[in-house]
Amino acid sequence: MTPDRATPNRATPDHAPPDQATPDRAAGLARTARALADGSASSRALVEETLTRIAAAQPTLNAFRRVRGDAALEEADAADRRLAAGERLPLLGVPVAVKDDMDVAGEPTAFGCRGDFPPQDEDAEAVRRLRAAGAVIVGKANTCELGQWPFTEGPAFGDTRNPWNTAHTPGGSSGGSAAAVAAGLVPAALGSDGAGSVRIPASWTHLVGIKPQRGRISTWPHPEAFQGITVNGPLARTVEDAALLLDCASGGHPGDLHRPPPLRLSDAVGRDPGRLRIALSLRMPFTATPKSLDPVVRAAVLRLADQLAALGHTVEEADPRYGQIGLAFVPRATAGIAEWAARVPDPSLLDPRTRDAARLGRKLGGAPLRLARRAEVTLHRRVGEIFRRYDVVLAPTTATPPPRIGTFAQLNGWRTDQAMIAACPYAWPWNVLGWPGVNVPAGFTPGGLPVGAQLLGPANCEPLLVSLAAQLEADQRWDERWPAPDPRRATTA
Repeated sequence: MTPDRATPNRATPDHAPPDQATPDRAAGLARTARALADGSASSRALVEETLTRIAAAQPTLNAFRRVRGDAALEEADAADRRLAAGERLPLLGVPVAVKDDMDVAGEPTAFGCRGDFPPQDEDAEAVRRLRAAGAVIVGKANTCELGQWPFTEGPAFGDTRNPWNTAHTPGGSSGGSAAAVAAGLVPAALGSDGAGSVRIPASWTHLVGIKPQRGRISTWPHPEAFQGITVNGPLARTVEDAALLLDCASGGHPGDLHRPPPLRLSDAVGRDPGRLRIALSLRMPFTATPKSLDPVVRAAVLRLADQLAALGHTVEEADPRYGQIGLAFVPRATAGIAEWAARVPDPSLLDPRTRDAARLGRKLGGAPLRLARRAEVTLHRRVGEIFRRYDVVLAPTTATPPPRIGTFAQLNGWRTDQAMIAACPYAWPWNVLGWPGVNVPAGFTPGGLPVGAQLLGPANCEPLLVSLAAQLEADQRWDERWPAPDPRRATTA
């Protein structure tokens, strides 16, 4: 029986069996998988410890909408039997989380909304593939309503908080997935990215977040998500872990509209990327709204650019020619909101901002939407010109450090849009293009809040971005830094 609240419903023991150690929260996805495969850990012990951590952190971080207590333990026991029988799979017995916009059989998919949502009959294709790789889905992580905003707050579930400082947001919309990984509750999690919703929370929680090529991870049971701007992607502490989760979740469904050529990203981890030409781009795409790059974020990105140069790459200032790319984003984004809002059991419970966005999406769902989608070919050519001269674009992931909880809560729709664009003007163009991007940790504010930078490339270039990110990680060793055990004691920034 699945619990109705985000709390495990079974008591857990104080320790693992004496002959099987439980890897600590720093073990990560790949190391945990290896420990299970070599018999030095049991899935039951790992999942019990994971559920204990989630229960302890839930009152503070509020990372989960649903926790699959009994179901996850049953799946862990089954994984241990399979391991004992000699079966080996990439994630057999490893606990992971998924965002609450992905169907998990037997669980509702509320996508941040209030209301009585029915349990789903089948797993989403990405979840099915994780299970096929042996993963144990311990829960569904919080997200803001229909994934619209770079914060994870709402009346349906409360405020999800940043493990580095609980006075601040972990970002959104994959904020629950990011908070869970950053705090070490799970070794990795899936999120989704429609305007930076994997990269932004990764930036603000000191994680690696990969927005893969459109279609790399299926969005089925939807042929595409949000008119093709939203993709699923991993959040993890290391490049190796993010690449492993992406590999396990990747693959298409016959009903998918987008089917990129298959890639294995784990093979790119540790591969020498070669000497690359890197464009440092600090210019923001045009939005007709006020915005500026915070000096702390700018300094962090410039430091990362200097480090890339020290690693032997050529780094020069250059900007993609975005033009009026926003005209191709708004119709697709709002039409996607309208489609999702139509699936909600009780639309009257939606945030007024959501209802306004859905109304706009219905108005733009005809000719403006068709024009926006046709513009993608021109935008590929225009923005892609930069890759005739450079291999990778380095840009800030966000313009500001993570805002305080409640910053957006009382704003109307227009002011929310303005505040959101001011904080996060850099990520969304790559969703229009459908191309890959990787957030990497770039440092911290004087108050200890994380900021990030994104590595951006053309279609199907994930292996190059992953190899470059792994090279940076080996040099920067960002995975060795963790939030304080009690984030409420963190310095207020």
